[in-house]
Amino acid sequence: MSASLILVIIIIVLALCYDFLNGANDRANAIATVTATKALTPMNALILASIFNLVGACISTRVAETIGKGIVSPEGMTLVIIAAGITGAVIWTFICTAFGIPISVSHSLVGGLLGAGILAGGSGIINWHILNDRVFLAIVLGPLGGFIAGAVLFSIVSWVLFLLFRNIPDTSTERVFKKLQIISASFMAFSHGMNDAQNAMGVITMALLTGGLIPRFAVPLWVKLGCGLVMGLGTFFFGWRVMKTLGWKLTRLEPKHGFSAETGAAVAVVLMSLRGMPASTTHVIASSVIGGTFFQSLRRIRWTEVEKMVIAWVITIPLAAIIGGIAYLLMDIFL
Repeated sequence: MSASLILVIIIIVLALCYDFLNGANDRANAIATVTATKALTPMNALILASIFNLVGACISTRVAETIGKGIVSPEGMTLVIIAAGITGAVIWTFICTAFGIPISVSHSLVGGLLGAGILAGGSGIINWHILNDRVFLAIVLGPLGGFIAGAVLFSIVSWVLFLLFRNIPDTSTERVFKKLQIISASFMAFSHGMNDAQNAMGVITMALLTGGLIPRFAVPLWVKLGCGLVMGLGTFFFGWRVMKTLGWKLTRLEPKHGFSAETGAAVAVVLMSLRGMPASTTHVIASSVIGGTFFQSLRRIRWTEVEKMVIAWVITIPLAAIIGGIAYLLMDIFL
């Protein structure tokens, strides 16, 4: 067995570990609100998210292309850079997931690849124009779009409730929104599949291409199915802490809030996915949750949890880049 093939296998294993942690952290976003409002049981929400996540991943691979060949230029990409980048993302995501801190798993991978790439070939092999247009812009647009969408949708929902259902008991409208949340949670899981679920797919596909195992950058079906399965396992076994933060700690949610947050976040993520922008579903859904309650009552929002998440978002790319760079130096010595 050649050294390059062994390294490709190591990258696939690391990418699946990353995908497992992605499920434990990012993918929990899709079902956090629907379980918090008791619209679905955690198990039913997990099954629903798994199905629509896989469907979304099969619809578009624009984000996989950005991750695979958009951060580090294909001409400068090596298997060691890929391995070091994914290692940086795995380590940082594991730390945050262990403490129940929702972070951008997408940006962890971007940071890991960025750090490894710069250590390997300097800043010249980094596609800075793609980073600016698709990654850094998404960092700004994601939370902003999620907040606005959540606020607008909740305002519309509140207006409709006031005009059409003001004489109907709250328990009846709550049952209606619990059913609507099943649709909005499915939409959120679908959008996650179009975006975050493609990170590991992009890494594995680029490793296969760099290792000479495929002729061009095209995500194989077995990669999509394997990543979808492993991500589901991550959500099932370790996603509960992050779900608790987004669904219970961040703000007090009712079904109408959950529906507004999920729908608004999903719309924002789908739009960015179509542009190939690796958006953070964590940024978007958390901002949408806050937007959905912001104009109703600021006291409903637990600002200490918001502060912890914002800090994690700001330091994710730099710290993942540092870890990815260190991983590259070590791998370059021993591999």
